[in-house]
Amino acid sequence: MTRGGQGLARVAVVVRAGAAPLWWLGVFAAGIGLATPGLTGRRVGVLAGAALFVLATAVVAYGRRKRYVALAASAARASKHDVLQDRAVTTRNWRRLHRWWLLLAFLAALGSAFAVPAAGGLLLAGCGAGLWLKAAWLGRREGADEVLLWVRVDWLRAGAGDPAGKRVKSYRSTGIAAGDAAPGGSRRKTPALVQAGG
Repeated sequence: MTRGGQGLARVAVVVRAGAAPLWWLGVFAAGIGLATPGLTGRRVGVLAGAALFVLATAVVAYGRRKRYVALAASAARASKHDVLQDRAVTTRNWRRLHRWWLLLAFLAALGSAFAVPAAGGLLLAGCGAGLWLKAAWLGRREGADEVLLWVRVDWLRAGAGDPAGKRVKSYRSTGIAAGDAAPGGSRRKTPALVQAGG
């Protein structure tokens, strides 16, 4: 790392990193859960799961928005010495850090199917959908302000990968073209600058 600089990861990419695994593990668990009638029966399980899906999506999508807004409002401009982490590296690091939690959540969703078929899987999928919506919300804010938001990589390691955790004291910002991820954390379709000052 360049002297005086920090390793920075995109906030929206970190948020988005858990969306796909939670969604697909949830869908898979729900599908397997439908193979058993459970204690409540499939119909009750699916209805309960649908309610949990909607609830989880809303809670995850809207949770802690004030914290994100406050950190974004006080974001300092990134230094030219800061090193911007690639989207793929950020995503891989988050998933590696959370791999055991993801596995436990999947097993719990499968186990719950013996009581309430599909409900646990739909709850898990709702969490994934909520993360996608939160990342999209962050992307709209970034687009409106014409900045990208970044968080120090070392704070993510110590804070279990939470870009709005207690250990995170502030964000950094760059121009809209910096890095290899578009606003919201999706893959950028056109080439862009990779330096913090871009």
